[in-house]
Amino acid sequence: MKKAFTTSLSLALLLLIGVGMGSCARQEPFTGYLFAYFEGGGDHLMQEQLRFAVSRDARHWEALNGNRPIMLADTVSNSGGIRDPHILRGVDGYYYIVATDMLVAKNGWRDNPGIVLMRSSDLIHWTHGAIHLAHDWPTFADAYWVWAPQVIYDHEAKEYMVYFTLQRTGDGRSTLITYYAYANDDFTAFKSEPKPLFAAKYGSIDNDIIYYDGTYHLFYKGNTKDEHGHEFKNGIQQATSKSLHGPWVEDFRYLDVYADTHTGVEGSSVFKLNDSDQYVLMYDVYGSGRYEYQTSTDLVNFTDEPQSFTKDFYPRHGSVISITEREMQRLMEAFGAN
Repeated sequence: MKKAFTTSLSLALLLLIGVGMGSCARQEPFTGYLFAYFEGGGDHLMQEQLRFAVSRDARHWEALNGNRPIMLADTVSNSGGIRDPHILRGVDGYYYIVATDMLVAKNGWRDNPGIVLMRSSDLIHWTHGAIHLAHDWPTFADAYWVWAPQVIYDHEAKEYMVYFTLQRTGDGRSTLITYYAYANDDFTAFKSEPKPLFAAKYGSIDNDIIYYDGTYHLFYKGNTKDEHGHEFKNGIQQATSKSLHGPWVEDFRYLDVYADTHTGVEGSSVFKLNDSDQYVLMYDVYGSGRYEYQTSTDLVNFTDEPQSFTKDFYPRHGSVISITEREMQRLMEAFGAN
């Protein structure tokens, strides 16, 4: 397995100076945001790469590194591409990214071997592993799509859980089901064979789990079908559970304002605003190159009007974490802006 972008400082030293999520870092206030995404404009062969952008207010965004990739996807993935990056601030001083291992621009929609996993102690240097699901776990020899992975810390298991949408065959008859597995200690592979986590009535993609006030909220792109199995509506929905492993109760309401229109959205992701009780539900308006959001204070009721980000790039399905001033400055020093 390939290894690159290793960290140059020990975790102990990083925690001592307040980097990451150690006890020192938690005393530092969050002053900005980091957006991990892949690009929707420019050279199509370079779009499916990991990029970063930063913001002070989560509305006005500036791409880092001139909107160029912060690393080349073919150094960390099997396919040569990265889509749908999800970034998490760990409880152990590390940052985690998982992404779809896929290069549609070259290989089309059929060649999707698995998942890219990355870990860093400074947001700059990353170790990595790549899961080829069918090769690593023969049970999944029929894996067709392994889409939009995300990672969450399971406080009961005290491990990092990776969950993703899986289509088992290419014949269109199987349902898109969410599977999960725990990552190994160095975050390069799964410890055991993935298991089902959530099966929406009509299937789901782009799952995003948020814990709030004793409840897990699982946001996803769902759909509604008629008695003949034909989809006639889709958009952002959610299911809830008191346990990370379910059972999940679906709420069939659509949360985005476009569900009753011809405008499609996908890649929803939720994050909390700094020093606020508001949560942002952002999504990729993929047909028009827009990225919009609605807000909520309870993750149940959302504003009725979408708002737009101001940005100097064209993000596709990504995610956001809050960052400290120290982290903002480190990112700017490493990558700069336009």
